[in-house]
Amino acid sequence: MHHFAYARPRSLSEAFALLEEHGSGARVLAGGTDLTVGLRDGTITPEIVVDVKRVAEMSPSIEERDGRLVIGANAVMARVTENATVRALYPALAEAAAKVGSIQIRNRATVAGNICHASPGADTPPVLLVYGADVVIASRAGGRRVALDGFFAGPGQTVLQPGELVTAIELPPGTERRGVSFMRLTRRRGVDLATVNVCCGVMESGRTLLACGAVGPRPFMVADESGVLADPAATDAAKDEVLRPLLTAAAPISDVRASRDYREAMLLVLSRRALRTSIERLAATA
Repeated sequence: MHHFAYARPRSLSEAFALLEEHGSGARVLAGGTDLTVGLRDGTITPEIVVDVKRVAEMSPSIEERDGRLVIGANAVMARVTENATVRALYPALAEAAAKVGSIQIRNRATVAGNICHASPGADTPPVLLVYGADVVIASRAGGRRVALDGFFAGPGQTVLQPGELVTAIELPPGTERRGVSFMRLTRRRGVDLATVNVCCGVMESGRTLLACGAVGPRPFMVADESGVLADPAATDAAKDEVLRPLLTAAAPISDVRASRDYREAMLLVLSRRALRTSIERLAATA
């Protein structure tokens, strides 16, 4: 393994100083589930690893503030799946977090790290997109907030600038009744990366959101404003007429996990299933 220095700052100011000093030679460690793999296989060769788990401003807490759910940068997947507020108000996020890796991984991997790694196949981004998540970013120059839909720049790329750190992810409260579900397809049972994943949100107003991952360079979200997809009385054929054009935005890729044609077919299948489940969940909230 490549030799590197290790630092464990206790405040954002200490962390910023280390990032400024080492520039592109610094890598941030939160959960470390992706970083450790890169260190081991030699694809990541930093001068220094900056462990931010002890940074006071990057809390592992999950709490409501001013009506918004704030997930601290060091909150791990296991904590998300068990949190009562998440399960009650954002159940699809608990579902997605429960699909990440093994229980050992979920006890280390953070939601913030999942989005910062920007893997096209990550499971939490589609759900966070449907829930309208914002990414809270801090730097020496100050803070800023970025809607998650504008956070991803491509595979492994985000809009984070040198010296910036994600301190939290915030979810707004639902303004209306909704049913949201998450589904994914993998090559095998057990621990595996998604071949296709989908989150569907059906709103009481009739609006439907579909966010998809693992089919292109970044997760994407589309919306149906017609009300057809949300209508329990609409036929499957009528819904497919709306679904198929929406899903053309995916432009699926071919890779080692699946071909483009397979992904296109399975994206439609998963979207149908997620839509049915979301409609059922919306009805159950009445």
